[in-house]
Amino acid sequence: MPIPTYFPPACGAASPLTATVTRPVRFEEVDALGIVWHGRYASYFEDARVALGDKYGVGYLDIYHRSISAPIKQMRVDYMLPLTFGETVTVEATLHWTEAARLNYSYIIRNGRGEVATTGCTVQLFLDPQGQLQVCQPEFIADFMTRWKRGELAR
Repeated sequence: MPIPTYFPPACGAASPLTATVTRPVRFEEVDALGIVWHGRYASYFEDARVALGDKYGVGYLDIYHRSISAPIKQMRVDYMLPLTFGETVTVEATLHWTEAARLNYSYIIRNGRGEVATTGCTVQLFLDPQGQLQVCQPEFIADFMTRWKRGELAR
């Protein structure tokens, strides 16, 4: 099955940024059948999203220290193969370029055999300290985007 394209690249877009984490499937994450319960995938996505944010300087604390919040507005999960207890999985997060005031992430989870087990995406929006939606990128994010577009971010 082909990997879905959740965010098609726009003309002139900067190359996507990625980070990958490897983690075991823990006992608490599986159901009575020994497979990962569907509600656990959000935390798998978060593991990789946190790694990507920390790698490029746009992690949760970087955003928080600037009095911005970035809640998830949308999440999609596409299940292909089950993950099982004890398996070591890899979760890849990719941040896709956008000129909008949002963060577009896609995810690929591979099982212990390297097969694509799950894909998905999230969209995060920005809120100011009063909880108001930001229609323009916060200055911190706009600066990050400029550096990204110039190719100044360490990969």
